[in-house]
Amino acid sequence: MSHRRVLHVLMVLVVALTGWVGGATGIASAQEEAPPAGRQLLFYNHAYGVLDRETADAIEHSAYLRDFADFQVRTTTGSGGETWTGRYLMGRETYLELFGVGDVPGQDGTLGAGGLGLSVERAGDLATVTARLRDQGVPNPVAFRQTRDFGDGVPVPWFDAVFTSGTYDAFGAWGMEYLPEYFADPRSKTEPASYPGDVGRERYLSDGYREHLMKDVTSIRLGITAGDLANTVPLLRAGGFTVRELPGGSVLALGGGTTVRLDPVAREQAGLRQVEMSLNRPVFTRHEERIGRSTLVVGPGDRAVWTFGAAQ
Repeated sequence: MSHRRVLHVLMVLVVALTGWVGGATGIASAQEEAPPAGRQLLFYNHAYGVLDRETADAIEHSAYLRDFADFQVRTTTGSGGETWTGRYLMGRETYLELFGVGDVPGQDGTLGAGGLGLSVERAGDLATVTARLRDQGVPNPVAFRQTRDFGDGVPVPWFDAVFTSGTYDAFGAWGMEYLPEYFADPRSKTEPASYPGDVGRERYLSDGYREHLMKDVTSIRLGITAGDLANTVPLLRAGGFTVRELPGGSVLALGGGTTVRLDPVAREQAGLRQVEMSLNRPVFTRHEERIGRSTLVVGPGDRAVWTFGAAQ
């Protein structure tokens, strides 16, 4: 189970309904390592990337990936009836979503487009994130509620989301909070709450990962435009990540078990670059799997590294 392709729907509806297209603050305040704004509220949930058709098709038909991870190819219907078909590698708390060029319409289906979903673990925390965004210089955070249709024409409230801006070049990041109605719906096949107010990632995802090698995404690196980077930093900081600017303007976000690195690049160079994953058990030999124009290296040890294009 999963979700995605929220970005384009949110942006189109937000601009149509509110007419607000203001940008967020820049990244100047992230030049020095900054302490989190209170306790960590947002955690890496998933990221997505649009890949070349050769690589996307190779991923979809890879026998190795079906053994390596809880791998799914699924079409999802969201708010307004919009659909998207993704290739998913599902972990214990985190996952990865991959598209090919043209798999989704318009701007979001172009080569190098991508996104980053960051979710809260406790009900009500997204409201705190939204308040923190204003403290980070985002006067009008963009809010949206997503629904999901399981194929029977009866949508269920899925999650609330917040963006820093109503515009983007090729990448967007959003904070999100799963809704009680979704967990209560038997079609969601989610787990019981582990504590009061549990809206966490582990509850949302199934335990299918246990039957495979992949456990979770521990690090992700993407190339994004300077404008998209400037819109993303306030959300990372509001969510409680420690944000550090590296030489060359790259941003490293630390905290919550998954490290996020964002490199400022020209639009034509944007895209998913590298994903590191933990394994459920160590492997004693190195395995290299070429999948389209990407390379997945598993082991030795308890980690795997998947490289897309050139990651310096």
